[in-house]
Parts: sequence; structure tokens; C-alpha cells
Amino acid sequence: MLRLPTVFAFVVMVLASVPFVAARETMSATPMHAAAATNDVETIRKLLSEGAKIDARDGMGATALLVATHANNVAAARALIEAGADVNAKDSIEDSPYLYAGARGHLEILKMALSHGADLKSVNRYGGTALIPASERGHVETVRTLIEAGVDVDHVNKLGWTALLEAIILGDGGERHRQIVGLLVHAGADVTLADNDGVTPLRHARNRGFSEIERLLAAAGAR
Repeated sequence: MLRLPTVFAFVVMVLASVPFVAARETMSATPMHAAAATNDVETIRKLLSEGAKIDARDGMGATALLVATHANNVAAARALIEAGADVNAKDSIEDSPYLYAGARGHLEILKMALSHGADLKSVNRYGGTALIPASERGHVETVRTLIEAGVDVDHVNKLGWTALLEAIILGDGGERHRQIVGLLVHAGADVTLADNDGVTPLRHARNRGFSEIERLLAAAGAR
């Protein structure tokens, strides 16, 4: 079982971001942000031809590309990325187009970001790479893509969790998370790396009754 301090820390970290996310909806933005939000490629190109700043920020520090990424507006994102938008530009809560696309499984935008200079070492407000939330949320193809891109499979976030630990601790033990554990193990993830409380991935899987994941880990030398 997770110890109370660890659970409490995670809940606090999640809740701390809620007001900021909600506030974003009411913040004023540029015409470029509005066009990105509605997937209006024609307007985006028109604004750029008129000299609009491609990486201008809204009231929460988001660029138009991040706004497009929030909505998974692929066409708008493509137009902005191909015009030179910064895929690593972070807003006030440490989201970037690259990190957000990875976390939310927006695979087309993620692949574009990766081919246009995504910083594989960049981290979100929880100190995690894009691979960690992608693993937690069960985005199998996103995890595969990030592993192939070279993201560190053993990066540890502020809670002391790797992608492997988070896939087990916050996953549901179903087929998607079993696939993700398999991908991480195959990629060389350290199956013995414990969390801050000294609990290993194998023990977490056993405690949660994830027998198939437990077998995967044991076959890889977990203990």
C-alpha cells in the first residue's frame, strides 16, 4: 500500500494545479490564440504573414501552439510548428506543447514536436518527463514513441516515481498498462528501483493484485 505522506503529497500537487487550469479559460489572448483554439489554419497563416508573434503568450503564459495542443487541434498545431513555433515553450504551470502532447496522448502533435526540437529532458511541474504521465494514463503508442525517441526510462519525479512505478501505482492493471510495463521493461527500465518509501515495482504490483504485471516484473529480475 502507498504510505499516507506519499499519497497526500500527490493529492496536494494535483489540486494545486486546478485553479490555474480553470483560470486559463477566462484569460484574454491574442487573435493567434483564438485561431489556434478553433483550429483556424487560414487565420493563423494570415496573422503570421502580417507579422504576428508566433510565440506570444496569453495571460497564463501559454503560446498559441500550447492552446492548439490542449484541444488536440492537429492542423493548427502543424501550421504553427512548421512556421517555427517553440514546442518547448512552457506556460505558468510548466506545461509545454511537447510535454502536454505526451501526457495527454496527442500522438500526432507529439510526433511533430519530436521532429522539431522537443527537449527530451524537459520536465513538468511534478518533475516528470513526458513519459511518466503517458505511462500512468495508459497511452501505449505514446509511451512507445517516447521510448523510441530516447526519453530516459528511469527518470525519477518529485514523488520518487519512475514511469514504471507510476504505471503500476496509478494504473488500473489492465491491458494497456500491462503493455506499457512490458515496453518499459523491454527498454531496460530498472525493475528494482524503489520509490521514496522503499517500495519496489514488484511489491506495488503484488499489493494491487496485478498478477500479470507481477509476472512480467519477476521474469525481468524484479524482487
